[in-house]
Amino acid sequence: MRKYIIVSLIIIAIVLLGLGVMWKNMNSSSSNAGAQAPITIGDTPYEYSGLIYIAENKGFFSENGLNITDRDYSSGPETIRGLLDNETNIGLASEYAFVQNQFGNENLQIIGTIDTYNEIYIIGRRDKGIENVSDLKGKIIGTTLGGSGEFYLGRFLELNGLTIKDVILVDLLPSQYADALTNGTVDALVTGVNIDQIKEQLGSTIVEWPAQSDQEGYWLLIGRNDWVTSHPDQVTGILRSLYKSEIYAENNPSEAKAIIEKRLNYSDTNIATIWPENHFSLTMDESLISAMDDEAIWMMANNLTNTTTIPDFRNNIYINGMEAVKPGSVDIF
Repeated sequence: MRKYIIVSLIIIAIVLLGLGVMWKNMNSSSSNAGAQAPITIGDTPYEYSGLIYIAENKGFFSENGLNITDRDYSSGPETIRGLLDNETNIGLASEYAFVQNQFGNENLQIIGTIDTYNEIYIIGRRDKGIENVSDLKGKIIGTTLGGSGEFYLGRFLELNGLTIKDVILVDLLPSQYADALTNGTVDALVTGVNIDQIKEQLGSTIVEWPAQSDQEGYWLLIGRNDWVTSHPDQVTGILRSLYKSEIYAENNPSEAKAIIEKRLNYSDTNIATIWPENHFSLTMDESLISAMDDEAIWMMANNLTNTTTIPDFRNNIYINGMEAVKPGSVDIF
């Protein structure tokens, strides 16, 4: 009997040792895989990507075995083009840029929303004859064509008795916004960035209106369908890292602000202004679908696409990652 017990204990010890070695090898294999195959995230450096910056700064990506590399682009539409050209694995862009690229393209998947915001303004120059909304008619207005500012401007004009055809649009990169307005290249601007800089330079000569009409903007984590479906563990790891960023920002707002401020070279005034206008949280909400449907209808009505049917954007939602990481935030009907 005693001999049987000793043999049994030896067998159990061998099994436990084997499991320990296997577990160590699995973890080592996962880390090595991440190191050998970095994940490239395409980004336009805006505050909307705050959760990304926090995860990088606090090491949340590496904690999940991920080797993340950033690649900066000058606008959301360019970020998506880089994604479709296989320059990156993941891209960050607005839902409007996603809609524009989704017409006739089935290879994009939304992995999650990482920020919702309401900070887009139309800024006009009084010395260009702009005092009231009606004064925008015939004026030169700068924005990034294919970006959300184009849609918000169009909707704002329609709600005030004008249309997008009543103004002269100039395609600008966000980095060109402030200079274009201050040097008079454009009469007005649609922007959510550099507003404090513009106000400081032009002071009382500007007039501004909120452009979003209470329709939130969505900053999306987007992937190519082929990459997303073949890398479910990496997608889940990215979302898990960003969820940790969300919790960190909630519990440590001052530190989170400082991380974003340093990453974007913002001033204390900048970060104080934008912070309450952004909601840094992982979501997958039905309101996103409604917003994209609305934007698709607007694009068709304004002949910005040859498509005459609204895509079913639910076919472009990768829900598995969010359901694994933060199921309570998934609200897609």
